[in-house]
Amino acid sequence: MKPSPSDRVEIIRLVEESHLPARRTLEILGIARSSFYRWYDRYQRGGPEALADRPSRPDRVWNRIPDEIRAQLIEMALDHPELSPRELAVRFTDEKRYFVSEASVYRLLKSQDLIPSPAYIVIKAAEEFKEKTTAPNQLWQTDFTYLKITGWGWYYLSTVLDDFSRFIVAWKLCATMKAQDVSDTLDLALTKSGLDHVNVGHRPRLLSDNGSSYISADLAEWLEDKKIEHIRGAPYHPQTQGNYPPPFSVRPFWGGFGFLHPPCHGLVSLNPCAHGSH
Repeated sequence: MKPSPSDRVEIIRLVEESHLPARRTLEILGIARSSFYRWYDRYQRGGPEALADRPSRPDRVWNRIPDEIRAQLIEMALDHPELSPRELAVRFTDEKRYFVSEASVYRLLKSQDLIPSPAYIVIKAAEEFKEKTTAPNQLWQTDFTYLKITGWGWYYLSTVLDDFSRFIVAWKLCATMKAQDVSDTLDLALTKSGLDHVNVGHRPRLLSDNGSSYISADLAEWLEDKKIEHIRGAPYHPQTQGNYPPPFSVRPFWGGFGFLHPPCHGLVSLNPCAHGSH
């Protein structure tokens, strides 16, 4: 069933206010991303009214709000900046006994630059990471790779990759995907690169996705202590992390697993809870 304009407004509001990534929220709602971003573009340009499916707008607005009512609406919006256009329309109708629609209130507030910013801004992802690196240790990328090992269960390969050289600075095979696993892998990378005992003007920036371990307060505190700037890519948008998918490939190796490392083409054995660097 095709969502009505009011349904589309509600979907946009849910995505803006959701603590989940936009794609995950849309999956739960059963809405295609292409449809949502088309609606969102129209909503940003013309408000809720722009979400209606009609071929054209009339040249004349027959139900334009009188100037006196417009002034009262603006005064109420200034007195109660916390109210959304919907809440303001309901309150105005209740108190003034004069019906105004949410769309009309939105248009009026937008014309007066009184629309507040959403709690979470929906940003379209770029096709690639625009700030290109020019030398090693300017930007590190980190991610987890899932491994199902027969007889052992699920394990997670945490890696730190240098964006410029595409060299795997450090890796750690973990039984979990916690913030501690990420910081442990980064500790290995700092040790291997020598940045743990050398004073440098700029530490590598860290690029990751929005997994729970990467957005945790514990990791944020650890990164702040190490003076490492953290950048998170757009949710479910691998182009941001251009050197993933993986800079290595997992292969069976003597009953366990190993990965092929492109810079040196070496086969490295992976055992549960192992770690290493190159």
